[in-house]
Amino acid sequence: TDVSMSYTAAIDELNAMVAELYTRPGQARRKFSLGEIRVLLGALANPQLHFPAVLIAGTNGKGSTAASLASILTASGLRTGLYTSPHLARANERIRVDGAEIADDAFATVYFRVHDAAQQLVQSGQLVQLPSFFEVLTAMAFLHFVQAGVEIAVVEVGLGGRLDATNILDPLLSVITDISLDHTEWLGSTIAAITREKAGILRPGGTLITLPQHLEANQVLGEEAARLNVRGVSAAAYMPPLDAAKPGPYSIEVLGQVIEVDSPLTGAHQHRNLALAIAAAVELAGKPGFPVTAVSIAAGIHQTRWPGRLERLQIHGQEWILDVAHNPAGAWALRAGLKDVLEAGRPLTLVFSCLRDKPLTEMAQILFMLFDQVIVAPMHTARARGLEDLLAAASATGTLAVGADSVPQALQLAKERA
Repeated sequence: TDVSMSYTAAIDELNAMVAELYTRPGQARRKFSLGEIRVLLGALANPQLHFPAVLIAGTNGKGSTAASLASILTASGLRTGLYTSPHLARANERIRVDGAEIADDAFATVYFRVHDAAQQLVQSGQLVQLPSFFEVLTAMAFLHFVQAGVEIAVVEVGLGGRLDATNILDPLLSVITDISLDHTEWLGSTIAAITREKAGILRPGGTLITLPQHLEANQVLGEEAARLNVRGVSAAAYMPPLDAAKPGPYSIEVLGQVIEVDSPLTGAHQHRNLALAIAAAVELAGKPGFPVTAVSIAAGIHQTRWPGRLERLQIHGQEWILDVAHNPAGAWALRAGLKDVLEAGRPLTLVFSCLRDKPLTEMAQILFMLFDQVIVAPMHTARARGLEDLLAAASATGTLAVGADSVPQALQLAKERA
């Protein structure tokens, strides 16, 4: 059909585009600026001006916080857009309304609208180059949100904050999750430098929702908030009580009522992400037009769907746990989340892979020793870490790893050996 052909064409074209975070040796790195997305959106009648938004930046936990908040707002009866990155299986996952991914035909329609506008802007000299992959998807999301009539959008920052395409929005609230070292080649090599980039999502006189964290990050956020006269809201009140050390649901007080926090997202690190989502929801409840209640907050948390985060699957009697940790902080969170499995003393097999620009050595040190056997394989992408590197990282930790040629092969091997 025409629809599936144009959808396939859209995906093929997107996949062939400039990936901002990957440059071949000798190729000039893409310059980040808001100028290009501003021109592009201007040609598309500025969809970003037609819905209120919450902008979420941070190193780890952005996606989980965004998904939980969007689920709360949907449960509150608000038509809610959610824009996240990257995707796990297909690009449509990045753009959702009330939890539903953008349909293939709508995806193709907004893609070609953005594509045609971009071509014309380059031809007329208003843009020097075609927009990047992320800029195109961001414009597509905003167009889809307007067409779907969203009443609020929850938008996850792609990289950093200050110069990220999503920062073209004028957010109702800015949320900053935990900050650690990641993407240092783009954002700077210190927590302070990275925090300054993330603080770029603050607006004069705006509202910042955050939690006390790394001292350097706290300090920079405090300075930036003071400079811009931003009102800071701490989500600490929505952390579980200290005696709730055991995993599982816990009770907290929200909007004058006690609710049970029962999220499908497991692991103690999610308590912080949930607290931020709840604080943002409470903040919105105080504004006209957002019918958020204690009941809708509890329901939304319970209904959140966010795969790949300590996600547990039973397949033919074997338990699989999937996790997308890709930096040391994420690896520590995963390690903590595996505590119950480790304590049960069951033999564990790890299937591991990562991209070239990720701190492989550190992640291997944090994770590999916990497992009875480790299977490594390169991913199917130009940015993959090679098999030799993966095996070397394992042997540096004193772990004997088995190499597979591909991820499917590694999974097959794990299934047979576990």
